[in-house]
Amino acid sequence: MNSGFKNPLTQIGLKQQLILVFLVLVVPLFILNSYGNYRADQILKRNVTNAYIELNNQNFRLISRDIESINKVASTVFQHPLVQQLNPSENNTMPERVKNYEKLENLLNSYSDETGQHEPLYYSLFVYDPSNSYSFAPYYPESKKAGVYFFLEREKPEWFEEAVAKKGNGYLRLIEHLSPPAQGQKNQRTLAYVRAINNIDKGGTIGVLVVSNVEGRIGESLQTVSIPEGELYFTDWSDRILTAALPGAAGGLAMPPLPPEAGRVLDLPPEAAVENAMIGAKDVITHDFIYVIHYNAVLQQKLVYKVPLKALLQQQNEIKRIILLISVAYFAVGLIMILYFWRGLMTPLQKLVYFVRRYEPGKSVPETPKWRRNDEISVLVSSIYGMARRLNGLVHYKYQMDIKQKEAQLQILYQQINPHLLYNTLESIYWKSTMEGGTSSAEMIKELSKLMKISLSRGRELITLEEELQHASAYIKLQEHRYEYGFRVTWDVPPALHPCAIPKITLQPLIENAIIHGVKNMGEDGEIVIRALQNGNRVFITIADNGYKAVDFAAIDRLLNGENPSPSVGYGIRNIHQRIRLHFGADYGLSYAARPDGGTVVTITLPIAEISGE
Repeated sequence: MNSGFKNPLTQIGLKQQLILVFLVLVVPLFILNSYGNYRADQILKRNVTNAYIELNNQNFRLISRDIESINKVASTVFQHPLVQQLNPSENNTMPERVKNYEKLENLLNSYSDETGQHEPLYYSLFVYDPSNSYSFAPYYPESKKAGVYFFLEREKPEWFEEAVAKKGNGYLRLIEHLSPPAQGQKNQRTLAYVRAINNIDKGGTIGVLVVSNVEGRIGESLQTVSIPEGELYFTDWSDRILTAALPGAAGGLAMPPLPPEAGRVLDLPPEAAVENAMIGAKDVITHDFIYVIHYNAVLQQKLVYKVPLKALLQQQNEIKRIILLISVAYFAVGLIMILYFWRGLMTPLQKLVYFVRRYEPGKSVPETPKWRRNDEISVLVSSIYGMARRLNGLVHYKYQMDIKQKEAQLQILYQQINPHLLYNTLESIYWKSTMEGGTSSAEMIKELSKLMKISLSRGRELITLEEELQHASAYIKLQEHRYEYGFRVTWDVPPALHPCAIPKITLQPLIENAIIHGVKNMGEDGEIVIRALQNGNRVFITIADNGYKAVDFAAIDRLLNGENPSPSVGYGIRNIHQRIRLHFGADYGLSYAARPDGGTVVTITLPIAEISGE
């Protein structure tokens, strides 16, 4: 009795197994989907926060640049001689005071950028005139917003002494009225840059420079900021709002000239508190908002982004719900489709299995079954029947190719009759020439017959080194008979290496190169040395000449080993190199190098291998 473990899946039907597998694959997807949504929320919050930190940093730099620009202009006004020489207590004549007033008016109006492309800034100088020397001049703005204003003690603005107490340091301040409230003038509430102007030479305070409409310039720098349903606040170090941008009707930020929130303290979470820090950025993520704060303790300013998480995640939550609905619908439709198509899949697969089991290569293939369908199963059945027919075709093709190969081999044997006939004819001419006394001609015919005999080599591609040396020697003797070069040839090949295998006609083209490109015109000074030695399981055959011509070894190396060799160098040595590699492998072949005493050395690297099947 078999008491081993039984697979519980074998106890249920194949249909139930498929449904079980489907559930095992789908349920984890729902779990992973929930976890992925959670992680996506966290990553989105972090990425959005990082993006707003960078945007906040850039906006704060723009605001700092604008304030620095205002400060530079204020410093220019501070040092101007007209301002430094202003003293209401001096006993100047009325025309002189009127003239000084007009010059100061023109000076400040020249800095008030009312017609430029940017939001205008209005530079106003407020001077304390206890003696009422400039009674002709206004002491509060009326229609114009820039100019010089002289006031008495009862007309002194509330912020004047505060600015004097700063001792020449400029700062931003909300100013409710540029003129005393008692005058009943229109409310001129504005964000202003305020700076007391001190007398450089005599000391004391000349007046207070007020640059109004700073909120317009800041709003211009922040007009491209996009925070969906979010809020932007520019505050002082005590979190008092100087200006703000709030959600507009179109969903973006709207920056009014000066919002009602200006002047109140911004409510920030405790984690947003800045302690012992000068310049930097901070972010706080609460349950409802993301706060991004950039601060500068030197300027006593903060730029705060308040981004609602609900608006940020609203689109993502809708996408999650859509994905969940699609997943549920996909689960239901997938289950129905599996049950519906189950029978339609099994019938053709069973027939296909029956055919595969009975099929043997070479036997006839029945007609492909026809179904009124055009799906993967139909393609699979058609492909397998087609593959069986192609396999039958390959079997028949192989049979035909074997027959043609035998015919080609027979044709080659027939073609070898002509070289044999030529070789035998040369032998007959040699003996007849010897008998007639033509010794020199007979020797040349004899050497040529050797070349023909070894080149034929009974159809072999590999011959012994001894036979190859005979072939090379016969070639050299033919050259010596044909031309009177007068060079010397030295042979140094141990007899023990004579049985080694070498592709035929390997040495002759290399010796021919050594003659033509090396020692051809050197007479008796020319020398060719042919050596062979064994090192381990390799044989190294060198052909060295003492030629004097320059050789481009880099071009030869590209010819031997490059994929696209230059035809100008020649293909003879490349042919030898490739034949050696085809017979013995990529570790063998030719290599060229310079001879130490001048000339060229070509090295043939071969394995220790003997001819078999002689």
